[in-house]
Amino acid sequence: MKMVMAIIDREEAARVLEALIAGGYTATFNDSRSGFLRQSKESLYIGVEADQVENVLAIIQNNCRSHVESRESEAEAEVSTGPLPRAIPRRTFAQVGSAAVFVWDVDRFETY
Repeated sequence: MKMVMAIIDREEAARVLEALIAGGYTATFNDSRSGFLRQSKESLYIGVEADQVENVLAIIQNNCRSHVESRESEAEAEVSTGPLPRAIPRRTFAQVGSAAVFVWDVDRFETY
């Protein structure tokens, strides 16, 4: 048995979860924050047999799309464009929306 853990952008997690359920899989999930921009994420945990891992990974890959997001930072840069310097907000760019996926062996699985 294998455990697939996928850390996914919160906005994409619902789509991934629906696709997993449609494919006959179940998942446990929890909220988290991560990344440079402290994006909201969902961590999905999917327990599957070894021969099902590639199918689960394909479902995750087909339902996650990355994009670049920007935010104004609190720090400002001084720009001299004449006799008086002026401050402009700095923009920070980061790639978001992709999935970070981990797969590991499960030695034992019990339900009670």
